[in-house]
Amino acid sequence: MFISCSLSPKAQKIDSIFVNLYTDSLKKGTYNYINVDGLTADGKYLPLDTTHLTFSSSAGTFYGNSLWIDTSMHTGAVKIKIGLKNDPSFQKSLVLYIKLKEEEKLKTNEEVLAEMRKQPKKKNS
Repeated sequence: MFISCSLSPKAQKIDSIFVNLYTDSLKKGTYNYINVDGLTADGKYLPLDTTHLTFSSSAGTFYGNSLWIDTSMHTGAVKIKIGLKNDPSFQKSLVLYIKLKEEEKLKTNEEVLAEMRKQPKKKNS
């Protein structure tokens, strides 16, 4: 006897969403991933992406969950709106600040070794 069974996932209702950033501010000239989790009615967390969410921002361009901030941007913050596709009335707004200080360039292994070779050797007494 052959029994066919189809399991179709039930759409879980999202009660709230949480935004988790990997840094404390957005960086210019790079893709800034906006990690969003949804809390379901049964207490489980689900990672959410553009199949579930809509993204908009006051500056920059979204590519999936990543926000591109151009290096020429002169604003100090970006307002972001995140909405659920299946519930247009559900939206979350937040303000994310842009890193103002340029990142310091780290020395290469070769540069560190060259500096170490230039230092005078210490005598052991």
